[in-house]
Amino acid sequence: MYLHLGQSVSVPESSILGLFDLDNATWSFRTRYFLRQAEQEGRVRDVGGDLPRSFLLCQQGEEEAEVYLSPVNTATLLRRVEQAGFE
Repeated sequence: MYLHLGQSVSVPESSILGLFDLDNATWSFRTRYFLRQAEQEGRVRDVGGDLPRSFLLCQQGEEEAEVYLSPVNTATLLRRVEQAGFE
């Protein structure tokens, strides 16, 4: 199964390591540092032209984890996960 993140971007549910609300998560210095490092390393993908509301940490195989910035809020993404029956 795949989770649609916005625009035409979907990720395999098996690759999702975490789903985070951008407003709440960025209060932490460590989260901001992690996102800055990932961006400098070219591992951040902005999947929408709008203001991002959530981010996902995804990893496939042995590759380094990628961060997807999504304009879709966390509650909507979680509802999509539940409706698709992801575990």
